[in-house]
Amino acid sequence: MSAELEEGLELQLDFRKLKKVAQCEEDVVPVAVQDADTGDVLLVGFANELALQTTIEKGMATFWSTSRNELWIKGATSGEYLELVDIRVNCEQNSLLYRVRLKGTGACHTKEADGSARHSCYYRRLEDSALVKL
Repeated sequence: MSAELEEGLELQLDFRKLKKVAQCEEDVVPVAVQDADTGDVLLVGFANELALQTTIEKGMATFWSTSRNELWIKGATSGEYLELVDIRVNCEQNSLLYRVRLKGTGACHTKEADGSARHSCYYRRLEDSALVKL
């Protein structure tokens, strides 16, 4: 990812993301991840059957990386684990909600100015077609 995309204030939405997901090698469902204590939305990922089973077995949020086509245990390289509180399934059974507790300083792979992980991947707000950091 480019620094401008992750840190910049120009809106560059990837409207092709779901097309890319559809071309990945696995059948997946979207997973919203919520801080069980604050209610904050932390990130959105995707899970296949292996990721869901791994999440259940390890008690840590696990996803299927649609860009790398591999299992992604959140925190395995960064130390920013997301401990599972519970899993919820939507009415049509085509998406999941992982309710979690942070086991590090944050959930996002991007960093604050002090080098700590951001609490959530949603750290910018859209105002008048431009992004503003929270």
